Amino acid sequence: MSDAAEEELTDEELAAQWADGIDDEDDTEPERVLSQDEIDNLLGGAGGDDKETSGINFLINNSKLSHERLPMLEVVFDRLVKNLTTSLRNFTSSPVDLNVDEMTSVRFGDYLDTVSLPALLTVFKAEEWETLSLLYVETGLVYALVDTLLGGKNGGEIKVEGRPFTSIERGLVKELVDIILKDFTEAFSAISPVTFSYDRMETTPRFASIVRPVDAAILVNVGILMGGRGGNVQFCIPYASIEPVRDQIVQMFMGEKSGGDNMWSGHLRHEVWDAQVDVDTILGEVEVTLDDILSWEVGSQLVLRTKPQSVVKACVGGFKILEGKVGRREGFVSLRIEHNLISEKLKQIYDTQQEKKTAE
Repeated sequence: MSDAAEEELTDEELAAQWADGIDDEDDTEPERVLSQDEIDNLLGGAGGDDKETSGINFLINNSKLSHERLPMLEVVFDRLVKNLTTSLRNFTSSPVDLNVDEMTSVRFGDYLDTVSLPALLTVFKAEEWETLSLLYVETGLVYALVDTLLGGKNGGEIKVEGRPFTSIERGLVKELVDIILKDFTEAFSAISPVTFSYDRMETTPRFASIVRPVDAAILVNVGILMGGRGGNVQFCIPYASIEPVRDQIVQMFMGEKSGGDNMWSGHLRHEVWDAQVDVDTILGEVEVTLDDILSWEVGSQLVLRTKPQSVVKACVGGFKILEGKVGRREGFVSLRIEHNLISEKLKQIYDTQQEKKTAE
């Protein structure tokens, strides 16, 4: 018993010595305290030019969505620049150069804070998506447009005045915006059919708020030069505005007509006419109750109420394609076609396309 007690006492002493050793080690290690410079760097408050890329500001700025995740937008704006160059040359009757300077992601409220007064902010609408976006025409471009259209002097710097825009300047900018939106609609047609239309024009940035200030948006800067003068047109498109077509925009590639295999498409068009289909002619339709169906026996009669002169329909795969009257021919039940619904539909589509071409 004495040996066991001595062994237990020895274990307790060893445990106590171990604990004392840990306390001694903790006392010897100095406590780590952040310096003021380290605190400033963490909070983004340190001096220097790269204050915006340090600490919490770096994390906040990098939490924004990147436009690189929407690669098809670059294709859309490349098409816009190509179409708009021709349109503006016809509009101004002078050489016009366009280029996409920048495409970034911003917070909507931060972008409105950068807009200088006086400003002309156009709110435009995607009718099919029922969403809104902004189009900002810089003041320098407004003055350059007025001089170009009204016969001002070419060349030289334009003095930007702080006065409000006149009704003539607003009217000319409205025509410019209509041209841009028309070409933007055509450029987006490769992604999704949509119509961008003018909604309203604001001169105060806070009246042009279409989403919450913290919402992310895509900022696209398009430079326009007319006879050596000009400025920028900025598209501010909230991510929520293009959410309906997000699946199409995130694609890396999109096949167009020029990229298809003409051999296989021609072979398909040739072979599809030899395809065999089953045509079902519906002689009549009637509504009955489940009780009546359960009471049917051999010899029961179902009255369709279809007369010899009644028009019946023929369907393929559940789609109505023909209408006609039922009769007998050479001992067989036959259908005399009165209306070919497919031909009528194709003719209607063709006439509509011809009307659009004539209107253009």
